[in-house]
Amino acid sequence: MVRVKFSQRLEDLRSEIQEMGDISQKMLVNSIQALEYLDLELAKNVIEMDSIVDDLEYDVEKATVHLLALQQPMAKDLRLITASYKIAIDLERMSDFAVNIAELVSKIEGEHVIPLAEINTIASITQMMMENSMKAYAENDAELARATAEEDSQVDRLFYSTWQKLVNLMIEDAALIPNAVDLIFVLRYLERIADHACNICEGVVYIATNQRVNLN
Repeated sequence: MVRVKFSQRLEDLRSEIQEMGDISQKMLVNSIQALEYLDLELAKNVIEMDSIVDDLEYDVEKATVHLLALQQPMAKDLRLITASYKIAIDLERMSDFAVNIAELVSKIEGEHVIPLAEINTIASITQMMMENSMKAYAENDAELARATAEEDSQVDRLFYSTWQKLVNLMIEDAALIPNAVDLIFVLRYLERIADHACNICEGVVYIATNQRVNLN
């Protein structure tokens, strides 16, 4: 009976992490959509969702403490518990960055004066990394985790090339500075989200293989 309860608590922990991942992904998708269409209502919705992620992180923390203190897990179960807690922290930070993007929407006056093509490309890759990192967690798939983390180099390349384009636009036309600066912040937030996705992938590899790797 004790073992059954322990197994159920582990499944509950996994479910909470998956729920955090689902909400964080939705927040990112909606924040980018709110930015693209300057949708203040959608941006507000993203900001309000952050409290749900915060509450789930607190629940994960409590579950982790309970499992470690009362169950004294060993081997793979111990790796799952400790890595899941770290993943929860990464997901909470990812949701914060989605909120940061949403908060910028209200600062942009009028229509976009700079095309968002590069921003949207980076956002698409980042969203895919979030989705696949959580899929790797759900399926305990170390190979998928490694492959997902490899996408980070593409995000970095696009980050620097797009950043340079925005800087050049500001040099050429000072009127574009406010809009361009906001988009540079968006670039930074997306790049950091991709980094956190890599952290999740590292956690998956640790759970599955007992190997601590640096995939970022």
